[in-house]
Amino acid sequence: MAENFLMEDLLPRLRSLLFAPASRPDMCAKLPRSGPDGVVLDLEDAVAPAAKAEARLQAFAAAAELRSRHPELAVFVRVNPPGTEWFADDIAQSLAAELTGVVVPKLEGATQVDLVQETLAQADRRHLRIMAGIETAAGVARVADVLEHSRVDWAYFGAEDFITDMGGVRTDDSLEVLYARSQVALAARLAGVPVIDQVVTAFGDDERFLADAAVGRSIGYSGKLCIHPAQVPLANQGFAPSPEEQDRARALLVVWDQAQARREASVAFEGQMVDEPLARRARALMDE
Repeated sequence: MAENFLMEDLLPRLRSLLFAPASRPDMCAKLPRSGPDGVVLDLEDAVAPAAKAEARLQAFAAAAELRSRHPELAVFVRVNPPGTEWFADDIAQSLAAELTGVVVPKLEGATQVDLVQETLAQADRRHLRIMAGIETAAGVARVADVLEHSRVDWAYFGAEDFITDMGGVRTDDSLEVLYARSQVALAARLAGVPVIDQVVTAFGDDERFLADAAVGRSIGYSGKLCIHPAQVPLANQGFAPSPEEQDRARALLVVWDQAQARREASVAFEGQMVDEPLARRARALMDE
């Protein structure tokens, strides 16, 4: 199970994680406006190779500014993957001490997490938490190896890179990634690591986003990767219980407690048989 590396702090809940290119300071400064739980200054896919050196310095400055102005906001930098020509310099030059953590994409095994840990220590950033990106065929196949590492605190599933690595085709219903998506969620649960769900690239389609978030939540994801500010309130909505869900859970628990007082192991509620697992789920929902 992942350790909380800063023991005095609780891990921030990340229902919404909004990305922006680190090379665009104007966009980075606006990230908090839509109300995300966390933001990511991206040095990987969103930054061209020729711009990465300057983007590192921009990420460093932007992260420090965001944490200063918005201390409640979880702020991350996504570096390039281990093994790339940019990884070491990303760690050495882009990570402000004030960051919540570092996002490391395309991890495929515990030895790579060891390398991240060692490189952070060399840069005097050993205190930063690690969010592991699982987004390749090998990463999904070895996901437990990555997420059970003691230094991994969060994970995300990157469907776009995964299906590209597989040589597959993306579809609107995402059935082509359901197995991998479920495997990552299962491994995260067993490792005790919160896991954040895939992006929806159609950023103007609210209905599709909410439907995809509902699937993610139903299989155990705790939040959503967001690529546009308009997706943030949808993610916050999709990964929080509705008032109707809370009312039903509250009523179910009243009936369940009464049954327990009668020493009954199950009870009927709204046409459904309720036992301890369902009561446990209702209690968990009330705690969200």
